[in-house]
Amino acid sequence: MVARRRKRAARDSEDRIPSPPGYAAIPIKFSEKQQASHYLYVRAHSVREGTRSTWPQKRTLFVLNVPPYCTEECLSRLLSSCGPVQSVQLQENPDPAESPKEPGSKFFHPQPVPGFQVAYVVFQKPHGVSAALALKGPLLVSTESHPVKSGIHKWIRDYADSLPDPEALRVEVDTFMEAYDQKITEEEAKAKEEEGVPDEEGWVKVTRRGRRPVLPRTEAASLRVLERERQKRARKELLNFYAWQHRESKMEHLAQLRKKFEEDKQRIELLRAQRKFRPY
Repeated sequence: MVARRRKRAARDSEDRIPSPPGYAAIPIKFSEKQQASHYLYVRAHSVREGTRSTWPQKRTLFVLNVPPYCTEECLSRLLSSCGPVQSVQLQENPDPAESPKEPGSKFFHPQPVPGFQVAYVVFQKPHGVSAALALKGPLLVSTESHPVKSGIHKWIRDYADSLPDPEALRVEVDTFMEAYDQKITEEEAKAKEEEGVPDEEGWVKVTRRGRRPVLPRTEAASLRVLERERQKRARKELLNFYAWQHRESKMEHLAQLRKKFEEDKQRIELLRAQRKFRPY
């Protein structure tokens, strides 16, 4: 009787999986040897009415509590039984942006997110989300057909993946610079078209463009401009205009003469002391 009650209590506790309000819990295990289950908390991704979302509505599943050993490939494989998965993206925090983001670079953002993460799983059809909400587990992350590396093997793989391919890196940099140059060219052409044209209220936008080219904003050019301004201010100063300026300049001149006289006396005494009598 006691053993039956324990089994029944364990079965009831498994059926009553604690989860946050509005979320469904999916138990997963790293491998068959693991007895304890880890829970993924999932819900259909939704935003407020009237706002745009980065992810497609009715086809996106929001996943909480994703462990570090569960990669995007593993998550896609675990949920593939619910329907064809279009994309999976792991993030450190939920995405608050309402506008689509540009795809990140795998070369310039290579550091993995430590700790637990959140995920956005996009299915090809809406029924994939409802099937995932009703999914029962536990699901195995690492299997014989799809083993997940851990420990030192995972560190070796991460180090090998951190070394970029020079050719792929060059292609990505060239693509980015071409897009940037095209964007700058379009902005310059638009600014040139709007130059001198009044807007709806009659205002004319003043730009840096003009008949004379502007000096480049370099440190050497800035220093030259500052030196010219200093020389211009020095020429504008009135020297010996007031009586006290004339008196102070005379006193400074006399002090310099006295100092030079004392230095000449010391030099002459030194030359006299160094002279020697040489008859032959």
